[in-house]
Amino acid sequence: MRHVVVMTATSSVGLVSIFAVDALNLFYISLLGQQELAAAIGYAATIMFFSISLCIGIAIAAAALVGRALGAGEDERAKRMATASLVYLVLLSSLFAALLYPSLRWCLELLGARGETLEMALDFMQIVVPSIPLLGMGMVLGALLRAKGDPKRAMFVTLSGGAAALVLDPIFIFGLDMGIMGAATATVCVRAILVIVGLHGVHKVHRMLGAPHVDEIRASVAPFMTIALPAIATQLATPVGNAYVTSAIAEFGDDAVAGWAIVGRLLPVAFGVIFALSGAVGPILSQNLGAKLYDRVMATMRDALTFTLIYCLAVWALLAIANPWIVGLFGATGEAAELVRLFCLIVAGSFLFNGALFVANAAFNNLGFPFYATIFNWGRATLGVIPFVYFGKTWGSSGVMIGWGAGAVVFGIAAMVMAFRLIGTLPAREAERSVDEDRPPLPPTANSAFTSGKGAIFGINSNSGNSDSDRDRRDS
Repeated sequence: MRHVVVMTATSSVGLVSIFAVDALNLFYISLLGQQELAAAIGYAATIMFFSISLCIGIAIAAAALVGRALGAGEDERAKRMATASLVYLVLLSSLFAALLYPSLRWCLELLGARGETLEMALDFMQIVVPSIPLLGMGMVLGALLRAKGDPKRAMFVTLSGGAAALVLDPIFIFGLDMGIMGAATATVCVRAILVIVGLHGVHKVHRMLGAPHVDEIRASVAPFMTIALPAIATQLATPVGNAYVTSAIAEFGDDAVAGWAIVGRLLPVAFGVIFALSGAVGPILSQNLGAKLYDRVMATMRDALTFTLIYCLAVWALLAIANPWIVGLFGATGEAAELVRLFCLIVAGSFLFNGALFVANAAFNNLGFPFYATIFNWGRATLGVIPFVYFGKTWGSSGVMIGWGAGAVVFGIAAMVMAFRLIGTLPAREAERSVDEDRPPLPPTANSAFTSGKGAIFGINSNSGNSDSDRDRRDS
Protein backbone atom coordinates (compact mmCIF):
# COMPACT_ATOMS: atom_id res chain seq x y z
CA MET A 1 0.00 0.00 0.00
CA ARG A 2 2.88 2.37 0.79
CA HIS A 3 4.32 1.89 -2.72
CA VAL A 4 0.90 2.47 -4.29
CA VAL A 5 0.29 5.62 -2.23
CA VAL A 6 3.77 7.12 -2.80
CA MET A 7 3.73 6.49 -6.56
CA THR A 8 0.19 7.84 -6.83
CA ALA A 9 0.79 10.88 -4.65
CA THR A 10 3.91 12.00 -6.49
CA SER A 11 2.26 11.39 -9.86
CA SER A 12 -0.96 13.13 -8.88
CA VAL A 13 0.68 16.32 -7.60
CA GLY A 14 1.90 17.26 -11.05
CA LEU A 15 -1.13 15.85 -12.84
CA VAL A 16 -3.67 17.62 -10.66
CA SER A 17 -1.68 20.84 -11.01
CA ILE A 18 -2.12 20.64 -14.78
CA PHE A 19 -5.86 19.99 -14.40
CA ALA A 20 -6.19 22.75 -11.80
CA VAL A 21 -4.52 25.28 -14.09
CA ASP A 22 -6.75 24.02 -16.91
CA ALA A 23 -9.76 24.79 -14.71
CA LEU A 24 -8.23 28.16 -13.84
CA ASN A 25 -7.85 28.76 -17.57
CA LEU A 26 -11.61 28.30 -17.97
CA PHE A 27 -12.13 30.57 -14.94
CA TYR A 28 -10.10 33.31 -16.68
CA ILE A 29 -12.15 32.82 -19.84
CA SER A 30 -15.38 33.08 -17.81
CA LEU A 31 -14.22 36.48 -16.50
CA LEU A 32 -14.45 37.80 -20.05
CA GLY A 33 -18.21 37.55 -19.64
CA GLN A 34 -19.07 35.56 -22.79
CA GLN A 35 -20.85 32.23 -22.32
CA GLU A 36 -19.91 31.37 -25.93
CA LEU A 37 -16.23 31.35 -24.94
CA ALA A 38 -16.79 28.71 -22.25
CA ALA A 39 -18.83 26.65 -24.71
CA ALA A 40 -16.05 26.96 -27.33
CA ILE A 41 -13.52 25.64 -24.82
CA GLY A 42 -15.90 22.73 -24.13
CA TYR A 43 -16.12 21.79 -27.81
CA ALA A 44 -12.35 22.13 -28.29
CA ALA A 45 -11.63 20.00 -25.21
CA THR A 46 -13.85 17.22 -26.54
CA ILE A 47 -11.79 16.97 -29.73
CA MET A 48 -8.45 17.36 -27.96
CA PHE A 49 -9.46 14.44 -25.75
CA PHE A 50 -8.83 12.20 -28.77
CA SER A 51 -5.21 13.34 -29.08
CA ILE A 52 -4.66 12.98 -25.34
CA SER A 53 -6.02 9.43 -25.49
CA LEU A 54 -3.66 8.55 -28.35
CA CYS A 55 -0.69 9.82 -26.34
CA ILE A 56 -1.83 8.02 -23.18
CA GLY A 57 -2.04 4.73 -25.11
CA ILE A 58 1.53 5.12 -26.35
CA ALA A 59 2.72 6.10 -22.86
CA ILE A 60 1.08 2.96 -21.43
CA ALA A 61 2.99 0.76 -23.86
CA ALA A 62 6.27 2.56 -23.16
CA ALA A 63 5.89 2.22 -19.38
CA ALA A 64 4.81 -1.43 -19.60
CA LEU A 65 7.69 -2.59 -21.79
CA VAL A 66 10.39 -0.51 -20.13
CA GLY A 67 9.14 -1.41 -16.64
CA ARG A 68 9.05 -5.12 -17.52
CA ALA A 69 12.61 -4.99 -18.88
CA LEU A 70 13.88 -3.16 -15.80
CA GLY A 71 12.11 -5.62 -13.51
CA ALA A 72 13.90 -8.46 -15.30
CA GLY A 73 17.27 -6.67 -14.92
CA GLU A 74 17.67 -6.04 -18.69
CA ASP A 75 18.78 -2.40 -18.67
CA GLU A 76 19.99 -2.29 -22.27
CA ARG A 77 16.69 -3.62 -23.58
CA ALA A 78 14.87 -1.04 -21.45
CA LYS A 79 17.02 1.69 -23.01
CA ARG A 80 16.24 0.51 -26.55
CA MET A 81 12.51 0.35 -25.83
CA ALA A 82 12.52 3.83 -24.27
CA THR A 83 14.18 5.34 -27.34
CA ALA A 84 11.92 3.49 -29.75
CA SER A 85 8.84 4.57 -27.78
CA LEU A 86 9.63 8.25 -28.33
CA VAL A 87 10.19 7.66 -32.04
CA TYR A 88 6.84 5.90 -32.37
CA LEU A 89 5.15 8.67 -30.39
CA VAL A 90 6.47 11.44 -32.65
CA LEU A 91 5.49 9.56 -35.82
CA LEU A 92 1.98 8.59 -34.71
CA SER A 93 1.07 11.90 -33.05
CA SER A 94 2.37 13.93 -36.02
CA LEU A 95 0.28 11.81 -38.38
CA PHE A 96 -2.79 12.31 -36.17
CA ALA A 97 -2.29 16.09 -36.05
CA ALA A 98 -1.81 16.25 -39.83
CA LEU A 99 -5.06 14.36 -40.43
CA LEU A 100 -7.03 16.29 -37.80
CA TYR A 101 -6.06 19.85 -38.78
CA PRO A 102 -7.89 20.11 -42.14
CA SER A 103 -11.06 18.52 -40.70
CA LEU A 104 -11.40 20.71 -37.59
CA ARG A 105 -14.43 22.68 -38.77
CA TRP A 106 -16.26 19.49 -39.76
CA CYS A 107 -15.49 17.89 -36.37
CA LEU A 108 -16.75 20.92 -34.43
CA GLU A 109 -19.93 21.13 -36.50
CA LEU A 110 -20.49 17.41 -35.93
CA LEU A 111 -20.43 18.04 -32.18
CA GLY A 112 -23.02 20.78 -32.55
CA ALA A 113 -20.93 23.97 -32.54
CA ARG A 114 -22.57 26.82 -34.44
CA GLY A 115 -22.06 30.51 -35.20
CA GLU A 116 -19.65 32.55 -33.08
CA THR A 117 -19.00 29.62 -30.74
CA LEU A 118 -17.83 27.53 -33.72
CA GLU A 119 -15.41 30.23 -34.92
CA MET A 120 -13.93 30.70 -31.44
CA ALA A 121 -13.38 26.97 -31.00
CA LEU A 122 -11.82 26.74 -34.47
CA ASP A 123 -9.38 29.59 -33.73
CA PHE A 124 -8.32 27.86 -30.52
CA MET A 125 -7.85 24.46 -32.16
CA GLN A 126 -5.81 25.76 -35.11
CA ILE A 127 -3.14 26.95 -32.70
CA VAL A 128 -3.17 23.96 -30.34
CA VAL A 129 -3.39 20.98 -32.75
CA PRO A 130 0.16 21.32 -34.23
CA SER A 131 1.56 20.97 -30.68
CA ILE A 132 0.08 17.49 -30.15
CA PRO A 133 3.51 15.78 -30.57
CA LEU A 134 4.89 17.99 -27.77
CA LEU A 135 2.06 16.92 -25.47
CA GLY A 136 2.71 13.27 -26.31
CA MET A 137 6.44 13.54 -25.65
CA GLY A 138 5.77 15.06 -22.25
CA MET A 139 3.41 12.20 -21.38
CA VAL A 140 5.78 9.46 -22.56
CA LEU A 141 8.77 11.00 -20.78
CA GLY A 142 6.81 11.11 -17.53
CA ALA A 143 5.74 7.48 -18.03
CA LEU A 144 9.38 6.43 -18.59
CA LEU A 145 10.42 8.10 -15.34
CA ARG A 146 7.68 6.24 -13.44
CA ALA A 147 8.76 2.98 -15.08
CA LYS A 148 12.30 3.70 -13.88
CA GLY A 149 10.93 4.07 -10.35
CA ASP A 150 11.54 7.83 -10.15
CA PRO A 151 8.07 9.26 -9.42
CA LYS A 152 9.60 12.45 -8.03
CA ARG A 153 11.04 13.55 -11.38
CA ALA A 154 7.91 12.34 -13.18
CA MET A 155 6.01 14.69 -10.87
CA PHE A 156 8.35 17.55 -11.79
CA VAL A 157 7.48 17.11 -15.47
CA THR A 158 3.78 17.81 -15.00
CA LEU A 159 4.33 20.21 -12.09
CA SER A 160 6.56 22.40 -14.25
CA GLY A 161 3.84 22.51 -16.89
CA GLY A 162 1.24 23.49 -14.31
CA ALA A 163 3.46 26.24 -12.90
CA ALA A 164 4.18 27.58 -16.39
CA ALA A 165 0.48 27.66 -17.26
CA LEU A 166 -0.32 29.44 -14.00
CA VAL A 167 2.01 32.28 -15.06
CA LEU A 168 1.46 32.31 -18.82
CA ASP A 169 -2.35 32.07 -18.97
CA PRO A 170 -3.13 35.46 -17.38
CA ILE A 171 -0.25 37.10 -19.29
CA PHE A 172 -1.54 35.98 -22.69
CA ILE A 173 -5.29 36.18 -21.93
CA PHE A 174 -5.35 39.52 -20.07
CA GLY A 175 -1.89 41.12 -20.23
CA LEU A 176 -1.64 40.85 -24.01
CA ASP A 177 -5.44 41.05 -24.41
CA MET A 178 -5.50 37.93 -26.63
CA GLY A 179 -8.56 36.26 -25.05
CA ILE A 180 -9.12 32.69 -26.18
CA MET A 181 -6.17 32.95 -28.60
CA GLY A 182 -3.97 33.75 -25.61
CA ALA A 183 -5.18 30.60 -23.87
CA ALA A 184 -4.20 28.56 -26.94
CA THR A 185 -0.75 30.19 -27.20
CA ALA A 186 -0.07 29.56 -23.53
CA THR A 187 -1.04 25.90 -24.00
CA VAL A 188 1.61 25.43 -26.71
CA CYS A 189 4.30 27.04 -24.53
CA VAL A 190 3.39 24.79 -21.60
CA ARG A 191 3.72 21.67 -23.76
CA ALA A 192 7.21 22.70 -24.85
CA ILE A 193 8.22 23.09 -21.19
CA LEU A 194 6.92 19.58 -20.42
CA VAL A 195 9.30 18.15 -23.03
CA ILE A 196 12.34 20.11 -21.80
CA VAL A 197 11.89 19.02 -18.17
CA GLY A 198 11.07 15.42 -19.15
CA LEU A 199 14.14 15.06 -21.36
CA HIS A 200 16.35 16.32 -18.56
CA GLY A 201 15.11 13.59 -16.20
CA VAL A 202 15.05 10.74 -18.71
CA HIS A 203 18.22 11.48 -20.67
CA LYS A 204 20.49 13.65 -18.53
CA VAL A 205 19.78 12.08 -15.15
CA HIS A 206 18.95 8.43 -15.88
CA ARG A 207 20.58 7.97 -19.31
CA MET A 208 17.56 5.99 -20.49
CA LEU A 209 17.85 7.06 -24.15
CA GLY A 210 20.34 6.28 -26.88
CA ALA A 211 20.80 7.21 -30.50
CA PRO A 212 17.89 5.65 -32.44
CA HIS A 213 18.94 2.85 -34.82
CA VAL A 214 16.63 1.82 -37.63
CA ASP A 215 17.18 -1.90 -37.06
CA GLU A 216 16.44 -1.66 -33.33
CA ILE A 217 13.35 0.48 -33.89
CA ARG A 218 12.10 -1.98 -36.51
CA ALA A 219 12.74 -4.93 -34.18
CA SER A 220 10.79 -3.21 -31.39
CA VAL A 221 7.69 -2.55 -33.49
CA ALA A 222 5.96 -5.88 -32.80
CA PRO A 223 6.25 -5.95 -28.97
CA PHE A 224 5.45 -2.23 -28.76
CA MET A 225 2.41 -2.33 -31.00
CA THR A 226 1.11 -5.47 -29.28
CA ILE A 227 0.49 -3.30 -26.24
CA ALA A 228 0.17 0.15 -27.84
CA LEU A 229 -2.57 -0.57 -30.38
CA PRO A 230 -5.01 -2.13 -27.89
CA ALA A 231 -4.08 0.57 -25.35
CA ILE A 232 -4.77 3.33 -27.90
CA ALA A 233 -8.02 1.66 -28.91
CA THR A 234 -8.91 1.43 -25.23
CA GLN A 235 -8.14 5.08 -24.55
CA LEU A 236 -10.02 6.31 -27.62
CA ALA A 237 -13.23 4.81 -26.26
CA THR A 238 -13.60 7.52 -23.60
CA PRO A 239 -13.47 10.52 -25.97
CA VAL A 240 -15.91 8.75 -28.30
CA GLY A 241 -18.37 8.46 -25.41
CA ASN A 242 -17.62 12.06 -24.40
CA ALA A 243 -18.23 13.29 -27.93
CA TYR A 244 -21.66 11.64 -27.92
CA VAL A 245 -22.50 13.25 -24.58
CA THR A 246 -21.33 16.65 -25.87
CA SER A 247 -23.48 16.39 -29.00
CA ALA A 248 -26.49 15.37 -26.86
CA ILE A 249 -26.00 18.30 -24.47
CA ALA A 250 -25.48 20.69 -27.41
CA GLU A 251 -29.16 20.16 -28.30
CA PHE A 252 -30.00 22.23 -25.19
CA GLY A 253 -27.90 25.29 -26.15
CA ASP A 254 -24.64 27.02 -25.26
CA ASP A 255 -25.65 27.33 -21.60
CA ALA A 256 -25.77 23.56 -21.24
CA VAL A 257 -22.49 23.11 -23.14
CA ALA A 258 -20.85 25.70 -20.88
CA GLY A 259 -22.04 23.69 -17.84
CA TRP A 260 -20.66 20.51 -19.39
CA ALA A 261 -17.34 22.32 -20.02
CA ILE A 262 -17.15 23.34 -16.35
CA VAL A 263 -17.82 19.73 -15.28
CA GLY A 264 -15.15 18.59 -17.75
CA ARG A 265 -12.60 20.85 -16.02
CA LEU A 266 -13.82 20.12 -12.50
CA LEU A 267 -13.83 16.33 -12.83
CA PRO A 268 -10.07 15.82 -13.44
CA VAL A 269 -9.18 18.28 -10.68
CA ALA A 270 -11.37 16.41 -8.20
CA PHE A 271 -10.45 12.91 -9.40
CA GLY A 272 -7.00 13.51 -10.90
CA VAL A 273 -5.53 11.37 -8.13
CA ILE A 274 -7.46 8.39 -9.56
CA PHE A 275 -6.15 9.16 -13.05
CA ALA A 276 -2.68 9.23 -11.52
CA LEU A 277 -3.32 5.97 -9.67
CA SER A 278 -4.09 4.11 -12.90
CA GLY A 279 -0.83 5.39 -14.39
CA ALA A 280 1.27 4.86 -11.26
CA VAL A 281 0.06 1.33 -10.52
CA GLY A 282 1.06 0.10 -14.01
CA PRO A 283 4.84 0.14 -13.47
CA ILE A 284 4.39 -1.53 -10.06
CA LEU A 285 2.42 -4.34 -11.69
CA SER A 286 4.78 -4.74 -14.66
CA GLN A 287 7.96 -4.78 -12.55
CA ASN A 288 6.53 -7.41 -10.18
CA LEU A 289 5.35 -9.45 -13.16
CA GLY A 290 8.86 -9.24 -14.64
CA ALA A 291 10.27 -10.43 -11.31
CA LYS A 292 7.57 -13.20 -11.09
CA LEU A 293 6.29 -11.92 -7.71
CA TYR A 294 2.64 -12.80 -8.30
CA ASP A 295 1.55 -12.33 -4.70
CA ARG A 296 2.68 -8.72 -4.90
CA VAL A 297 0.77 -8.25 -8.16
CA MET A 298 -2.42 -9.37 -6.39
CA ALA A 299 -1.65 -7.22 -3.32
CA THR A 300 -1.06 -4.17 -5.52
CA MET A 301 -4.49 -4.57 -7.12
CA ARG A 302 -6.24 -4.95 -3.76
CA ASP A 303 -4.49 -1.89 -2.36
CA ALA A 304 -5.25 0.16 -5.49
CA LEU A 305 -8.95 -0.69 -5.24
CA THR A 306 -9.04 0.16 -1.53
CA PHE A 307 -7.34 3.48 -2.24
CA THR A 308 -9.89 4.23 -4.99
CA LEU A 309 -12.85 3.54 -2.72
CA ILE A 310 -11.63 5.73 0.16
CA TYR A 311 -10.52 8.61 -2.05
CA CYS A 312 -13.67 8.75 -4.20
CA LEU A 313 -16.01 8.73 -1.20
CA ALA A 314 -14.05 11.56 0.43
CA VAL A 315 -14.00 13.74 -2.70
CA TRP A 316 -17.68 13.12 -3.43
CA ALA A 317 -18.53 14.40 0.05
CA LEU A 318 -16.37 17.50 -0.43
CA LEU A 319 -17.96 18.28 -3.81
CA ALA A 320 -21.44 17.97 -2.35
CA ILE A 321 -20.58 20.38 0.46
CA ALA A 322 -18.77 22.89 -1.78
CA ASN A 323 -21.20 22.90 -4.73
CA PRO A 324 -22.66 26.42 -4.12
CA TRP A 325 -19.15 27.89 -3.98
CA ILE A 326 -18.11 26.05 -7.17
CA VAL A 327 -21.14 27.34 -9.09
CA GLY A 328 -20.36 30.90 -8.02
CA LEU A 329 -16.63 30.61 -8.79
CA PHE A 330 -17.28 29.93 -12.48
CA GLY A 331 -20.15 32.40 -12.69
CA ALA A 332 -22.47 29.62 -13.89
CA THR A 333 -26.13 30.58 -14.28
CA GLY A 334 -29.32 28.90 -15.47
CA GLU A 335 -28.84 25.48 -17.03
CA ALA A 336 -25.05 25.61 -16.61
CA ALA A 337 -25.43 26.05 -12.84
CA GLU A 338 -27.97 23.23 -12.69
CA LEU A 339 -25.56 20.78 -14.39
CA VAL A 340 -22.66 21.72 -12.12
CA ARG A 341 -24.82 21.22 -9.00
CA LEU A 342 -26.08 17.88 -10.32
CA PHE A 343 -22.55 16.66 -10.89
CA CYS A 344 -21.38 17.66 -7.41
CA LEU A 345 -24.37 16.15 -5.57
CA ILE A 346 -25.07 12.94 -7.52
CA VAL A 347 -23.07 12.13 -10.65
CA ALA A 348 -19.64 12.46 -8.98
CA GLY A 349 -20.46 9.27 -7.07
CA SER A 350 -20.20 7.28 -10.30
CA PHE A 351 -16.45 7.80 -10.19
CA LEU A 352 -16.24 5.03 -7.61
CA PHE A 353 -16.87 2.68 -10.53
CA ASN A 354 -14.94 4.64 -13.15
CA GLY A 355 -11.96 4.44 -10.81
CA ALA A 356 -12.33 0.67 -10.53
CA LEU A 357 -12.42 0.48 -14.34
CA PHE A 358 -9.22 2.57 -14.62
CA VAL A 359 -7.34 0.34 -12.19
CA ALA A 360 -8.56 -2.81 -13.95
CA ASN A 361 -7.42 -1.40 -17.30
CA ALA A 362 -3.97 -0.69 -15.83
CA ALA A 363 -3.80 -4.37 -14.85
CA PHE A 364 -4.97 -5.58 -18.27
CA ASN A 365 -2.44 -3.41 -20.14
CA ASN A 366 0.56 -4.18 -17.94
CA LEU A 367 0.01 -7.89 -17.32
CA GLY A 368 -0.38 -8.99 -20.92
CA PHE A 369 -4.18 -8.81 -21.38
CA PRO A 370 -4.65 -5.54 -23.33
CA PHE A 371 -7.62 -6.94 -25.28
CA TYR A 372 -9.75 -6.96 -22.13
CA ALA A 373 -8.99 -3.27 -21.51
CA THR A 374 -10.19 -2.50 -25.02
CA ILE A 375 -13.39 -4.49 -24.56
CA PHE A 376 -14.32 -2.95 -21.21
CA ASN A 377 -13.46 0.62 -22.16
CA TRP A 378 -15.42 0.45 -25.42
CA GLY A 379 -18.27 -1.25 -23.62
CA ARG A 380 -18.33 1.61 -21.10
CA ALA A 381 -18.12 4.26 -23.87
CA THR A 382 -20.87 2.71 -26.01
CA LEU A 383 -23.26 0.41 -24.15
CA GLY A 384 -22.51 2.28 -20.94
CA VAL A 385 -23.16 5.72 -22.46
CA ILE A 386 -25.29 5.80 -25.62
CA PRO A 387 -28.50 4.07 -24.43
CA PHE A 388 -28.39 5.77 -21.02
CA VAL A 389 -27.84 9.23 -22.53
CA TYR A 390 -30.35 8.65 -25.32
CA PHE A 391 -33.17 7.88 -22.90
CA GLY A 392 -31.89 10.46 -20.42
CA LYS A 393 -32.44 13.25 -22.97
CA THR A 394 -36.15 12.87 -22.31
CA TRP A 395 -35.55 14.74 -19.03
CA GLY A 396 -33.35 17.42 -20.58
CA SER A 397 -29.65 18.11 -20.10
CA SER A 398 -29.85 16.85 -16.50
CA GLY A 399 -31.03 13.47 -17.80
CA VAL A 400 -28.03 13.38 -20.14
CA MET A 401 -25.68 13.98 -17.21
CA ILE A 402 -27.28 11.29 -15.05
CA GLY A 403 -27.24 8.81 -17.94
CA TRP A 404 -23.55 9.47 -18.52
CA GLY A 405 -22.74 8.62 -14.91
CA ALA A 406 -25.06 5.61 -14.55
CA GLY A 407 -23.35 3.46 -17.17
CA ALA A 408 -20.12 3.31 -15.15
CA VAL A 409 -21.59 1.07 -12.46
CA VAL A 410 -21.93 -2.18 -14.41
CA PHE A 411 -18.68 -1.89 -16.35
CA GLY A 412 -16.59 -0.84 -13.34
CA ILE A 413 -17.69 -3.87 -11.32
CA ALA A 414 -17.34 -6.32 -14.23
CA ALA A 415 -13.85 -5.08 -15.16
CA MET A 416 -12.53 -5.42 -11.61
CA VAL A 417 -13.91 -8.95 -11.22
CA MET A 418 -12.25 -9.98 -14.51
CA ALA A 419 -8.93 -8.38 -13.50
CA PHE A 420 -8.73 -10.38 -10.28
CA ARG A 421 -9.62 -13.59 -12.12
CA LEU A 422 -6.86 -13.05 -14.69
CA ILE A 423 -4.27 -12.21 -12.04
CA GLY A 424 -5.12 -15.52 -10.37
CA THR A 425 -4.11 -17.34 -13.57
CA LEU A 426 -0.66 -15.69 -13.87
CA PRO A 427 1.40 -18.39 -12.03
CA ALA A 428 -0.07 -21.18 -14.17
CA ARG A 429 0.41 -19.18 -17.37
CA GLU A 430 4.02 -18.43 -16.51
CA ALA A 431 4.71 -22.08 -15.66
CA GLU A 432 3.24 -23.15 -18.99
CA ARG A 433 5.33 -20.57 -20.86
CA SER A 434 8.50 -21.72 -19.08
CA VAL A 435 7.83 -25.32 -20.10
CA ASP A 436 7.38 -24.22 -23.72
CA GLU A 437 10.67 -22.31 -23.66
CA ASP A 438 12.57 -25.30 -22.21
CA ARG A 439 11.06 -27.78 -24.70
CA PRO A 440 13.59 -28.88 -27.40
CA PRO A 441 12.85 -27.83 -31.01
CA LEU A 442 10.94 -30.09 -33.35
CA PRO A 443 13.05 -32.38 -35.61
CA PRO A 444 14.14 -30.51 -38.73
CA THR A 445 12.62 -31.28 -42.11
CA ALA A 446 13.94 -30.99 -45.63
CA ASN A 447 12.03 -27.72 -46.06
CA SER A 448 13.30 -26.14 -42.84
CA ALA A 449 15.69 -23.20 -42.97
CA PHE A 450 17.21 -24.79 -39.86
CA THR A 451 18.75 -27.62 -41.94
CA SER A 452 20.89 -25.34 -44.10
CA GLY A 453 21.93 -23.03 -41.24
CA LYS A 454 22.31 -24.06 -37.63
CA GLY A 455 21.40 -27.65 -38.47
CA ALA A 456 24.56 -28.03 -40.54
CA ILE A 457 26.67 -26.67 -37.73
CA PHE A 458 25.35 -29.28 -35.28
CA GLY A 459 25.73 -32.14 -37.79
CA ILE A 460 21.99 -32.79 -38.21
CA ASN A 461 21.05 -34.27 -41.57
CA SER A 462 17.57 -33.34 -42.75
CA ASN A 463 17.22 -36.59 -44.63
CA SER A 464 17.82 -38.70 -41.58
CA GLY A 465 15.86 -36.75 -38.99
CA ASN A 466 14.16 -39.91 -37.72
CA SER A 467 17.28 -42.08 -37.38
CA ASP A 468 18.34 -43.47 -33.99
CA SER A 469 21.72 -41.74 -34.12
CA ASP A 470 20.16 -38.35 -34.80
CA ARG A 471 17.61 -38.90 -32.05
CA ASP A 472 20.42 -39.78 -29.63
CA ARG A 473 22.30 -36.60 -30.52
CA ARG A 474 19.22 -34.47 -29.98
CA ASP A 475 18.48 -36.12 -26.63
CA SER A 476 22.03 -35.54 -25.43
